[in-house]
Amino acid sequence: MLLTLLLDFYYGIVGAGIGAGLVAIGAGIGIGKIGASAMEAMARQPEASGKVQTAMLIIAALIEVIALFGVVICFLISQQTPPAV
Repeated sequence: MLLTLLLDFYYGIVGAGIGAGLVAIGAGIGIGKIGASAMEAMARQPEASGKVQTAMLIIAALIEVIALFGVVICFLISQQTPPAV
């Protein structure tokens, strides 16, 4: 019984670590795609580069906020105390 509780607790910690890594990877991929698309759009229409750059920065900030939220949640999960014996 105790072993099952401890294993569940440690599975939660491992899951939180994997989740934080996946959040970071997802944010990196998302921002990379935004940057690539923005550069392509600016190359095709240089006169619209100001609007494209503004939209790119806003979307990148939103992605970073979501990534930070995911990492904080994973950190909170990993800081839970183990069950009492």
